[in-house]
Amino acid sequence: MLLCQRDQFSLPQGQHYLNCGFLSPLLISVERAGIETLRLKRDPTQVKPSIFFEGIHAVRQLFAKLINGESNQVALIPATSYGISTIVKNISITSDQNIVVIHEQFPSNVYAWRRLSYQTGATIHTVIHDGRDWTEKILETINDQTAVVAMETVHWTTGYCFDLQIIRQRAHEVGALFILDGTQSIGAVPFDVKTVRPDAVVCAGYKWLMGPYGTAYMYVGEHFMDGVPLEETWIARKGSDQFDGLVNYTDEYREGAFRFDRGQSSAFSQTAMMREALRQVMEWDPAQIQMYCTELLSNFLPTVKSLGYTVDQHVLPHLFGIGIPDHVCKDQLSDQLNQRRISVSQRGGSLRVSPNVYNHQEDIQALLDVLQSAVK
Repeated sequence: MLLCQRDQFSLPQGQHYLNCGFLSPLLISVERAGIETLRLKRDPTQVKPSIFFEGIHAVRQLFAKLINGESNQVALIPATSYGISTIVKNISITSDQNIVVIHEQFPSNVYAWRRLSYQTGATIHTVIHDGRDWTEKILETINDQTAVVAMETVHWTTGYCFDLQIIRQRAHEVGALFILDGTQSIGAVPFDVKTVRPDAVVCAGYKWLMGPYGTAYMYVGEHFMDGVPLEETWIARKGSDQFDGLVNYTDEYREGAFRFDRGQSSAFSQTAMMREALRQVMEWDPAQIQMYCTELLSNFLPTVKSLGYTVDQHVLPHLFGIGIPDHVCKDQLSDQLNQRRISVSQRGGSLRVSPNVYNHQEDIQALLDVLQSAVK
């Protein structure tokens, strides 16, 4: 059983940080890795050509192992929006087809699809959660004209956990591509690309993957392996590790998803931090992280519901939204959260709570005390 890992972070005493869905705190080991690598540029003679490749290959392999994929199917990108834009660039769609998205999903997985809709005339179908099973509504929305299903693994505001395998099966039946944003679950929940079989997964690195801001990952299936990248970087070309031959221009890319890497993907400090962060997440193991959060909240969730707050039944304990009923004084709740130094997020109509391995029972009790005190 995983124990509390707070001593591996620099969180201030008395700070109840229950907001990993916003931004993970920086691991001490990740901070150290970044600083040590940053110092390389003090003396540029330390920067050898091999450094441009060793780190990114290691990071690619670690992320691939985390999701049970192959490293040649992983690209290193700066943001979720970058990955989705890359995917959209490699999709052909006609005006009689449609794109299925989820109501109020994170905008990084919306705007590129809207642009594609404007350009092609394809229709966007938004699936709203109206109290019925959300997965069932998605299945009903997918039809023979659906070209793409683009959604989150876990809804970023409510924490609703979708049945990805059954949705993927339905998408496959109609010939639709299945594109996932895994930002709010990968790293905290086991995820297996061989089981889910998405056509692409994009995932920011600065939340549950414990990496620095400005980092993200993209996994692509066979449909996109020969695609066109968003930008044409020198390092993605065949023979780019031979610095004396870089002006021997070639139209051939390095094998696999390497072609989709962002420019300057080798960014030494960021790469070192990503590598250490992934190593630590894998050591903890997402399954164990999920069990830790489950145990942490075993008494909290039933008590919160008994006070009249609402929590969707289809959520996981690492991220969930708490609906605020009318008999709760919202101003008092906000004031108390600030006074008690409790960090959570207001997302839509929900108070989003997202604990991780650095949290302990004192954090959960502090939040529960505030929720109880705000009930009129």
